[in-house]
Parts: sequence; C-alpha cells; structure tokens
Amino acid sequence: MAQEPLILSLDQGTSSSRATLFNSTGLLIASASAPLEIHYPSDGWVEQDPLAIWISQLEAMKSLEEQLSDDQLKSIISCGITNQRETTILWRRSTGKPCGPALVWQDGRTTDLCNKWKIEGLEENWKKKTGLLLDPYFSASKIQWLLLNQPEAAQASIDDDLCFGTVESWLLWHLTKGTRHCSDMSNASRTLLMDLQKLEWVEEFCETVGISLNALPELVPCRGHFGSIEKGLPFAGTPINALLGDQQAATLGQLCLNTGEAKCTYGTGAFLVVNTGNKIFRSNAGLLSTLGWTDANGSPTYCLEGSLFNAGTVVQWLRDGLGLIKNAEQINDLAETVEDSAGVMLVPAFTGWGTPHWDPSARGLIIGLTRDSKSGHIARAALEGIALSVATLVQLAEDSLGNKLGELAVDGGAAASNPLLQAQANTTGLEIRRPNNLESTAKGVALLAGVEAGAINDLKALVENKQTSSEVFMPNMDKVDREKLMNRWDEAVKRSLRWHGK
Repeated sequence: MAQEPLILSLDQGTSSSRATLFNSTGLLIASASAPLEIHYPSDGWVEQDPLAIWISQLEAMKSLEEQLSDDQLKSIISCGITNQRETTILWRRSTGKPCGPALVWQDGRTTDLCNKWKIEGLEENWKKKTGLLLDPYFSASKIQWLLLNQPEAAQASIDDDLCFGTVESWLLWHLTKGTRHCSDMSNASRTLLMDLQKLEWVEEFCETVGISLNALPELVPCRGHFGSIEKGLPFAGTPINALLGDQQAATLGQLCLNTGEAKCTYGTGAFLVVNTGNKIFRSNAGLLSTLGWTDANGSPTYCLEGSLFNAGTVVQWLRDGLGLIKNAEQINDLAETVEDSAGVMLVPAFTGWGTPHWDPSARGLIIGLTRDSKSGHIARAALEGIALSVATLVQLAEDSLGNKLGELAVDGGAAASNPLLQAQANTTGLEIRRPNNLESTAKGVALLAGVEAGAINDLKALVENKQTSSEVFMPNMDKVDREKLMNRWDEAVKRSLRWHGK
C-alpha cells in the first residue's frame, strides 16, 4: 500500500523554531522544535543572532528527521516556510555572513527615526502605498539603523555585496546554499517597501531608507518553486513550494478562506487578522492593510490586521520575572484560585503598543491593587489583559468593516488557556473557536505547499472538518457589564501610553 504524500513545514518563530510534518488533509503527523534565544541589550531593544536563527531551525529539522521512518521520509513531496515577520537581517552576498544582529519585530530602537520621517511629512504616502504606518515594528527603519550603525553593513552596501531579507529570505538562502534570494509577497508587505496594489518594490522608499534595489530579494508569489533543500541538509532534495508570514499562515491554517472570517493568534504577541478578499480595506483606526497570500500567479488575497506586541510574553514574565509560576500551564490553575480579578488590571505593553496606538514608548502597568490582592488576581488580570487588548482590536475591525465578526478562530500557545479564551468570549461577545491542533501557523504554510505540489486540490474541501475538530467558548457576560469593563480597560491603557519610565 502506497504511503500518503506528506508535507514538511518549517515554522521559524520568535522564541523557537519548529519542523512539522502534515498529511494532505492538514493532519499533524510529527513535530520537533528547538529554542531560540532573544537578547534585550537596552530598554525597548530586541535582537537575535541571525546565525542562531538558522541553527535553531536546522536543529528542529534534524530532530524531526530522526523521528521519521524511511517510508515517511520518502513520502515527503514538498516544503513550506513560515516565519516571524518584520525581523530584519542584512548579510553579505559573497559570504553569507551577517552584517550585525537581526533586529526583531518587537524592537523599538528606531522610534526617533520613524518620528523624523513623520515630521518630514512622509507617512501619508507610505501608508497609501504600503497599507502600513511609520513604526519601528516594520523593516524599513531597521534597515536604515543597521546601515548607519553597523560598519560591516555600510561597507557591504558600498561594495554592492549586501543582501536584505526577512526571516523566510534568510532561511531560503541557507536551505538553497545561497542560490535563491527571494521574499514572498506576504512578508514583503510587512517591510514598508512593497506597493500593496502593484505588488512591487517602491524605489523611492528604498532611496529614503538608503538601500539599493540590488540588495533586495526577488519578489515572488507565496506559492511556486523556490528551489530545493540542498545536499548535506536534513530533508535534502525536498522542493520548497510555499513562503508565508506567520500570521498569514495561521489565517490560512484556520481556513479563514472567505471575506469577513477572522482569527487571532496568541504567540509572543497577539494578532487579529480578518480576510478582506481581493479588496484592500483601509482603516483610519490604526489597523493595517496587508497581503494575506497569493496564488501561483501572484493574485492576492488581502487582510485587515491588528497587531499587539505582547501576549505570551506576559505569561513568560509571570514565570521568569516574578516567579509566580514554574511553567506556562500553571497560570491557568493560579488564575482559577480566584473568582475574578477583584478590580486588578494588567496592561501588557512591555515593549510598547501596536494597534491602535502605535506608541513604542508605552509601557506595561498593573493597576487596582489592594492589600487583599493575591497572586491569583494578578494571574487572572494577566490573562484578561491579553483578552481585553484583543477585544479592542475586534471592536475596531468590526467598526471598520461595518459588520460583526460571527466568530473568532484562535490558535498559538496561549490559546491552550481556557480562562483566557473564556475572557476573550466575554470581552468580545463572540463565539471563540479553538482547533484541537493549535499549530495553525505550520499547518497553513503546509496546506499552501500541498496545493502547489498537487497533493491538495481544494482547500475549501477541508472546511467541513473544522466544526468537528474544535472547541467553542461562548460569552457569559451581558452587554452592560462588558461595556463597563471595556471603559475601565480604556482608562488603564491611557495610563500606559507615553510612559518613559523617567
């Protein structure tokens, strides 16, 4: 009996790298991961070693390969790559050597540079063409910072030997041993350098940033043939057929295929993404217009996105910073030792605010403490703080689209928390749907690679399984109490904005 075709998914995240195997129905077959260190050299600075990113992904691949049988290895027909977006890497084309650290998407060191561009009146044109705002979150200002502050990067640019890439580009370079320097349109749409409608690099923005068009990767659709994994690497010979930013991949993995369908991923940050079909939907409320994915010809599906920089980091802080829990799962038990948060609120703006405030100077706070406040109240407030942050995004998206979201599909590590998802249902008034497999990001890019490789004929045929393979959380808070809670939350958030800690 012939073995069913299998699809390899490489999921390079902020705190770990995964290698996962799926079948053509999106069923998880096997998975392996490797941790990745994050460095915080100064307040608001977040960086990683580019080589450590590659090594972490390579270790996950090796670990997965060792788990598999010969028959399974022979049945792998395709590979997809998904990644932490906006994280910026510069390297030399001639050697592959990085020209400085990878500036992570959370990094806020370029705040002054973005403010300078705003003062010069550049934001409106940038927003019109890219769908994004001038914020340190995106790649453009990170590129300029590296060129100005890393002599090796400046010299490589002078030598016309410079390569820029986001993480999928960096991984593809290594997997193909330097033969392919590409960026897919979903990741490119997060750089502030791609025209969202024309789907091409914007030369004037590159000139402002100070990077040559020669240094940019080839702009490619999200589906196609992007080379094969080279000899000497795990899974050598496997064709690479899909590249996709992590939040777009999770949206596809949740099978949000129709206009108006939405998901939220709770990873390091929290990201609400709403499918807007073939229309670029523009928001004046701080939401982002972005490219979701393309077909093999580059025809796009667009999305509206709200981005929060801290979600899973809140749980990590309770574990590593305060020592209230020993592992992430214990936050649920601790939160359930109390009936409610007793008025305590935790605003999770550790590295600034994304949507809707776009304030990298904001900082987190805990408010409402009394002598009766216990660790359980803080744990519950932490989970509720994540839910309330996302509820704001949902409200903005509904206002922008003029429609209520019927339900919200959720995934990511923190989505395993029942108290969090019940709080999310209560704060949004929506049904919250959690799939049995939370690896939606890895699944999404695997499905896209499977379509390109011919193993999957129609993604819509998979939707009917979505209802039976998920759990639903229903709201149990009335509208009046919800509005009171959101008003208190808005007041707490205002106190976190423009907090410099001085």
